[in-house]
Amino acid sequence: MPQYPTAGHDPAPQARSKRDYNAISPFWNVIFNIIIGVFAFSCIFPFLFVIMISLTDEQTLAMEGFSLWPSQFSTAAYSYIFQTGGELLSSFSLTLLITVLGTLINLTLVTTYAYALSRRSFEFRGFFSFVAFFTMLFSGGMVPGYIVMTQFLHLQNTIWSLILPLSLSAFSIIVMRTFFQTTVPDEIIESARIDGAGEFTTFVRIVLPVSLPGIATIGLFSSLGYWNDWFNALLYYNDPQKTPPLQYLLMQIEKNMDFLTQNAQNLGSFDAAAGIPTETVRMAMVVLATLPIIMAYPFFQRYFVQGLTVGSVKG
Repeated sequence: MPQYPTAGHDPAPQARSKRDYNAISPFWNVIFNIIIGVFAFSCIFPFLFVIMISLTDEQTLAMEGFSLWPSQFSTAAYSYIFQTGGELLSSFSLTLLITVLGTLINLTLVTTYAYALSRRSFEFRGFFSFVAFFTMLFSGGMVPGYIVMTQFLHLQNTIWSLILPLSLSAFSIIVMRTFFQTTVPDEIIESARIDGAGEFTTFVRIVLPVSLPGIATIGLFSSLGYWNDWFNALLYYNDPQKTPPLQYLLMQIEKNMDFLTQNAQNLGSFDAAAGIPTETVRMAMVVLATLPIIMAYPFFQRYFVQGLTVGSVKG
């Protein structure tokens, strides 16, 4: 006896399936993974190459040139740099302190400034937005900045002369303001106010916890700026009795090394100049300057892409 479908009953509901327009075939999935893998390796390879050069013997480097796997390894470059002894460790500690303290100050100033600009109820929103945007186009310049730092604030040769110049960025303010506007709905803030929360409580306990991707992105930018900064040390932190930041110390080592090699004839110290591993020392300084911040990057990677893409829309 034939079976007839009843009313309201689909005879084969699982036979139909919606097409996934985002899906790709396994073949193209493998191809795209290979392309991305090659691109990622091309980004990492230069740094690996620098590490291998820094571990190459100087004479082998002069005879055989740059090689990914040298015939003779040497740690003379690192030994030459670490001859500074405790000064290198002190410079590293000072730079680490500047990076941590400066990043905290930067995040505090940027998030509070950007949150105020993101609220439509803020009366002076247009004025302070103009102030932040204006500094992106025009700046006072190096000489007025030097006069303010040394003559008015009297912060020369203090740690604050290395922190304050990078403590606030107009670009970070605009990115963070856009992030607040797109990710923090007004309904959440209104609900917090109905529950009796003040502005500071709403900002600390409601806004900041849902803005971690943006905060992590700005924090990464800020920490990179503080870690790699040497120009402010050249301007404001030039007392030879004080321990310089790491980047400035490495630059001084390179200058001294170039001075010895270029003036070996006048100084009469050919043997000393010939024993300086100039090329490998430069590569070793690159490794020492970049390796700590590279090791910190994976901790920010979780939030980095989301925070950068959401907050990158200006307006």
